[in-house]
Amino acid sequence: MGLDSKTAKVITESTTGRVVEIDAPIGAALIDLCDQHDAPIPFSCRSASCGTCRIHVLEGAADLLPAAEDELDLLDVFNLKPPFVRLTCQAKLGPGATRIWVKAFHDE
Repeated sequence: MGLDSKTAKVITESTTGRVVEIDAPIGAALIDLCDQHDAPIPFSCRSASCGTCRIHVLEGAADLLPAAEDELDLLDVFNLKPPFVRLTCQAKLGPGATRIWVKAFHDE
């Protein structure tokens, strides 16, 4: 659970199991949190163009702001749909977020 009503716990996990936990302000962009805390999510374009930063949302999908058109378009290219798969470069914590757990996407 978040530290108070203005923070949330964000848990990031790599495909190899490395975990970084972040106390994040509500409204924060996941890409900024990952940059600031050396979280194990890969990035490339940072603008919903490449899909490198795809994540599985294991917990708290409803607590992320809805995906915008550009994110939806790129996920459609990969035949993926929110809310349980998102782009880290586009996802932001919603106003009621308390705990978000994401894992780097692994192509199967």
